Amino acid sequence: MTVVRTGTPPAKVRPRSFARADLVALSGAAALVGAAVVVALVLPVTGVSDVRVAAPLFARWLPHVGPGTPAALLVAAAVCWFGPALAARLPWRRLLLSAYLGSVAWTLALALVDGWQRGLAARLTTPHEYLSEVAGVTDVGALLRGFTARILDFQPDSWATHVAGHPPGALLVFVGLDRIGLGGGAWAALVCVLAGSAVAVAVPVTIRALGAADAARTAVPFLVLFPGAVWVGASADGLFAGVTAAGVAVLACAGGRAGRVLAVGAGVLLGFACYLSYGLVLMAPIALAVLVAARRLGQAVWVLAGTATVVAGFTLAGFWWLDGYHALVERYYQGIASDRPYAYWVWANLACLTLSAGPVLAPILRRSLGDTSRAITTERRLPPPWLLPTVAAAVAVLAADLSGMSKAEVERIWLPFAVWILAGAALLPRRHQRAWLVAQAVTALAVNHLLLTTW
Repeated sequence: MTVVRTGTPPAKVRPRSFARADLVALSGAAALVGAAVVVALVLPVTGVSDVRVAAPLFARWLPHVGPGTPAALLVAAAVCWFGPALAARLPWRRLLLSAYLGSVAWTLALALVDGWQRGLAARLTTPHEYLSEVAGVTDVGALLRGFTARILDFQPDSWATHVAGHPPGALLVFVGLDRIGLGGGAWAALVCVLAGSAVAVAVPVTIRALGAADAARTAVPFLVLFPGAVWVGASADGLFAGVTAAGVAVLACAGGRAGRVLAVGAGVLLGFACYLSYGLVLMAPIALAVLVAARRLGQAVWVLAGTATVVAGFTLAGFWWLDGYHALVERYYQGIASDRPYAYWVWANLACLTLSAGPVLAPILRRSLGDTSRAITTERRLPPPWLLPTVAAAVAVLAADLSGMSKAEVERIWLPFAVWILAGAALLPRRHQRAWLVAQAVTALAVNHLLLTTW
């Protein structure tokens, strides 16, 4: 049987047919990844001529093991074997704590496959990263007032690649860490890991708040063994995923007497996320989906009020978001993006997402989009409320993909959206869930042991 689908009648198709359709979807996803690899080997589509580059992922081929290998194998085996049963019976708060600790352990173990220095401490210290600019920030006000003027490349004081590619909020996070005594690559990486691992708590909390406790529990092991943890540890996009997931979770919980306060808080978190990465404005469909699912559309006013305080703060301090974005578009095509053909990356990006979200992406999307389409067109109703964030995440990814502003590297850039697709894991038949968990773990382990990822 399929795990409870709130508001959805039992499926009338035989279980074996469902399994066959899932395998067909998986085969299609595998073919997509294979095609992306083959085309990249034949045609100059990556913007890099080095044959060691493992396109479509931003990585290079380097089979290896490391100190994190035994721990990663142990965590994977434990979650695959015990995870579903524990998720079903542990008290809720204990489950959330276990999920968070398991996610941290999984992410750190994967990072340490590359060793402490190469896998964590040095990841955010390269000339292209945020930490290369931290020492030069002596006046935050001056930073914000002059930020946009330094985005374009080929000038003496242009920002490092990642700083130029994001609003100033991202740099300010690492400046803040430095100012409180947590400077350097190791602390920055650990903060990204600790924040990114919060998705294993925030996503189930959201699903449960939307009235699907069983679905929330089912999703936990899949979020713990999230293959995207390869890039959560350690990239700033892991931090971004944690912030946005927390914002959505707070919004989902914004009922009752404290509803307005929580809605404002959610708006602040999601508004600040837009100053971490321009692309995170696409969290709006997911936030809207939560409001629709919770039947609290009126709270959008309070969410916007919270967001407006963040926008006002940055604007009054001297940084106008739209000016920064327009300068980023110009900077984007000053660099390697001009050598990355849209005709390849518009579909190869989806191959990257498949590796980041894991093979379970295929059956989840097949089932969630199929259920949604059937509910709306045939049954004249909305799909189960808890499923709306998963559908909204697919919409956000599609919009990001078609925009052309994410050509390659989406295995990390789309982490904030990928975790919400995994929220649909409850659609998978219970008896197949352990097999899908194994497939998720094998994907992450293979990527991290066969490749050396850049981020």
